Amino acid sequence: MQSMTNSAEAQKSGGRSKKVTGRMVFICVVAFFGVVAGVNSIMIYAAVSTFGGVETESSYQAGRVFAREVSAAHEQDALHWQVAATITPADSATSRVEVVALDAAGAPIRNLVAHATLSHPTDRRFDQALTLTEQTPGRFTGSSARAAGQWDLVIELDRDGARMFRSKNRTTVR
Repeated sequence: MQSMTNSAEAQKSGGRSKKVTGRMVFICVVAFFGVVAGVNSIMIYAAVSTFGGVETESSYQAGRVFAREVSAAHEQDALHWQVAATITPADSATSRVEVVALDAAGAPIRNLVAHATLSHPTDRRFDQALTLTEQTPGRFTGSSARAAGQWDLVIELDRDGARMFRSKNRTTVR
């Protein structure tokens, strides 16, 4: 009876019965891990060759620049200057930027040169450098092409070629 059952099973499977042997298991395990290792190797190569992970050419120089910026920020804070900027529509094509700089006592600051930039938060190609002219001591005005949206207004105040003040503020131009 047993031989009839084996022959019936053999006929159902196409006349062949396959046995799982130790050799077959070994070959399948090696093939599986070989495929995994091959795919991992390809992915590692693609990751390393497309992005080196370096955003600056010299991290040492970037650290020195950062240290200078921190020092300049402490010196700026010690001055207690009050600098305010407004952006208003001049007409349909331009916006007017006004910067007012007062010292700690509230008096206008003299002998300054002002620079401003409307910096686009996501695309540097849209950045606009503004020429600011001194109207009265401590009060500067300029204009830019009007572009609605969010911008970073960067203001720098210099005296005798040395930067005395720098601020960067997010603003909305309507």
